[in-house]
Formats: sequence, C-alpha cells, structure tokens
Amino acid sequence: MTYSIANARFTAKIDSLGAQLVSLQGSNGFEYLWTGDPAYWHEHAPVLFPIVGALRDGKTMINGQWYEMGRHGFAKRSEFTLASQQEDRIALVLESSPETRARYPFDFRLTVSYALTEDGVATSFQVENTGGEALPYAIGGHPGFNIPVDEEAAFSDYVIRFPEAERQSCPVIDLKAGLIDWSASGFQLDGREIPLRHDLFYQDALVFEGLRSRSVEIVNPATGRGVAMDFAGFPMLGIWSAANDGPYVCLEPWTGCATLTTEGDQFVEKKGMAQLAPGKKAEHRFSVRVL
Repeated sequence: MTYSIANARFTAKIDSLGAQLVSLQGSNGFEYLWTGDPAYWHEHAPVLFPIVGALRDGKTMINGQWYEMGRHGFAKRSEFTLASQQEDRIALVLESSPETRARYPFDFRLTVSYALTEDGVATSFQVENTGGEALPYAIGGHPGFNIPVDEEAAFSDYVIRFPEAERQSCPVIDLKAGLIDWSASGFQLDGREIPLRHDLFYQDALVFEGLRSRSVEIVNPATGRGVAMDFAGFPMLGIWSAANDGPYVCLEPWTGCATLTTEGDQFVEKKGMAQLAPGKKAEHRFSVRVL
C-alpha cells in the first residue's frame, strides 16, 4: 500500500513494502527522488537492515548456524504495517516473525518514520530489541536523487561538496562478490569537492568512514541548486549510482558495510555491527534538504 503525506512545500509517498520513500515532490511538481526507472535502477530509497551491503556468498554464521541473506538485508523486501500517520509525517513498523527468523534468528521491532520539513524530509530508524539476547545489526539509508535538480543542466555541472576539507582513501569493492577490500586504495579525496561524473561509480560506490563533515551536498556551483544530506550519527557514508550512466545519485548513511575481504563470516564480527541489549532501543536519523 502507498501512503501520502504533505506540507506546504512537499508531497511524499511511502510504500508499505519496505517502508520505502518512493516520491518527494515539490509544490512546483518537480520530483526530487529518483523515479525508479528499471532501465537504470528499479528502487528509490530502500531501507537497509539488518545488514548493509553484501555477505560473502550471501550467507553468514550466527550462533553456530549458517543463514542466507540477500544484499542489504530483508527489510526492503518485507511488508511493514502502519503505526501512525499525520498530515506531514508517518511511521511504519516491521516486527520479527517466523519468516524473518529463518534468515535472522533474533526478535526485534524496526520503526521507520518520515517527517516533512520546510526544506525536505527527515528520516528516523528506531531499532528495538524485543528478545532476550543481544541484537546484532547494521542499518542504513539508500535514497537516490534525480540529477539535474529542478533546472536545465548536465550531470557533470554538479559537484559532491563537503563542508569540511577531507582527506580520504576509498576502499575497493569487488564488483562480482560485493565485498570491500579496505587494504586496497580506490578513489582519493583531498579537499571539499568531487566533480560529479558517471565514471566515479564504474567500480561501485565511493565509501567513506570517519569523515569530519557531518553533511554532504550534491550541488550545481553555478546556480546553488541541489540536495543536501545531514548524516550525524552515521559513521559511514556511501555515494553511488549504477555503472550505466543513470541520471541520479544515491547518498547513503550507514552504520556498517559489506563484508570485508579480510573478515570471516561470523555475523557479530562484521565491521560496524551494533550490539543492542535486550529491551533497549536505538535511533538513527538523517535528513535531506532541497537547496
């Protein structure tokens, strides 16, 4: 089922399948969120839980048993139920079930909330451990944005811009297996800006960890048009577009990442894996602003 929320400036649509934001439209009719054209990439803004990225051979070891899980986990393929809705905000919930336990043997409640703001949309992921043992998980957002942004411009007219000067070496991602090789250096960032071009993504995502900046923009320097994301509280950031020259870019705040080439297959030992105590809740928030 698709739900709608609105305020004076924006209208948003959310699909109960995956609690995925599928539209963020301005009052002038411009669609800021990627349209999901299957010729490039069929999704819009999937919720990544309880893993981010790929597992080695699509499986992992939990409590001495092997479990299979697809890339980015199962939340994006699960039906959520409506928890609450107001004119400009909505919350949807996914709870553990026999189906989720077959892939992830833990009890949890995941609440995904969206609230429209005067300049965009705020997203909240609340994870609750409803079981009697520690809950290991990673979580992330994956929203894509149409480029150009509400103007006549080229993809290459935009830059990725950080507010702080950064020095980062992005790891290499195995295109076939989806694993991350942090010992190999890929793209190098030295400064505040990355000129946007399609070949940045021919080797998969740019992955950053421990950035000084807590926000990032995709902006046209000539006009100031673009989108920005505030991702304080997320230690990692992925920036991605499919390797087929699609007219969009995803900004992805993560708490963890795909299995490293240097890691084993124990779920709890994956990089960035949180351990939530029984009865506890954790909230992870990010927001998107239209420039």
